Amino acid sequence: MNGLTDNLTNPALLFFLLGIFAAQIKSDLKIPESSSKFISVYLLLSIGFKGGQELAHSVIGGEIVWSMLLGIFMALLVPLYTFFILKRKLSIENAGAIAAAYGSVSAVTFVTAISFLDFEQVGYNGHMIAVMALMEAPAIIVGVLLINMYGRKLKKSSSPMLPILKHSVSNASVLLILSSMVIGFLASEEQAQGIKPFTTDIFKGFLAVFLLDMGITAGRHIHSMFKNGMYVLLFSCLIPFINGLLALYLASFVTDSPGNILLFALLGASASYIAVPAAMKNAVPAANPGLYLPMALGITFPINIIIGIPFYFIIIQNLI
Repeated sequence: MNGLTDNLTNPALLFFLLGIFAAQIKSDLKIPESSSKFISVYLLLSIGFKGGQELAHSVIGGEIVWSMLLGIFMALLVPLYTFFILKRKLSIENAGAIAAAYGSVSAVTFVTAISFLDFEQVGYNGHMIAVMALMEAPAIIVGVLLINMYGRKLKKSSSPMLPILKHSVSNASVLLILSSMVIGFLASEEQAQGIKPFTTDIFKGFLAVFLLDMGITAGRHIHSMFKNGMYVLLFSCLIPFINGLLALYLASFVTDSPGNILLFALLGASASYIAVPAAMKNAVPAANPGLYLPMALGITFPINIIIGIPFYFIIIQNLI
């Protein structure tokens, strides 16, 4: 139970809960939008740079290649099977958009998991940053393809795939974290030490402020979630654990690092509430953001960082 206790007393998580509480009591507490955007850029830049540094000291071998293949496999599998679950109750457009969100990943969930590993003094490898970045685009493409395929059967118009592919790859989050990782990979150890106060020392403080902002946003979306019925509520609560446990199980064949396995579990369990909404807004305007955004941010994100991280960590500790 130490993992659960430590996570519940983690300052970053407590600031997230403070944000939810502030939203529920309708406090005027808020983080300026410009500051929130800057902090999100900083977090992605920092984690990408540190991942590149780790990768520079790693030997490119079987584990790295298999890890990347596993990440892509999960990003393709999850939207495929969740789409058919969702389209039983929802429109094709909404089913595809939600499936894409749950097949893609949440960078903030990933960063929070890394903060947890640092707190627990558990190591992980830098190539996991590349795995996260690789998992963003495939799920978006699969989601749009499914909408186009089944939409045509219902005489819906289809979206051209080239702009979707370009948007998925050039998405700000993907571009920033991949570019930062390359820069970290190219920088010497001495150069990295020169900016360590920026990339490392203030990281946890900025994460706490960002999670406060995420808590406020999530708290505002929770009420709208209940308007969409029990089906989507159960989906957003249960599917993350199915995906997370599947990713954890498969990762145990790829790596014996507890930190890497935990990150795989969280990548499988997380849902995108930044990249996917931005892509779907342009590609599938008929999909309702008031549905997939609250599911990913208002339900799945809190479940993953409050319950999911310590839950998977306890399982990993007992297995390895």
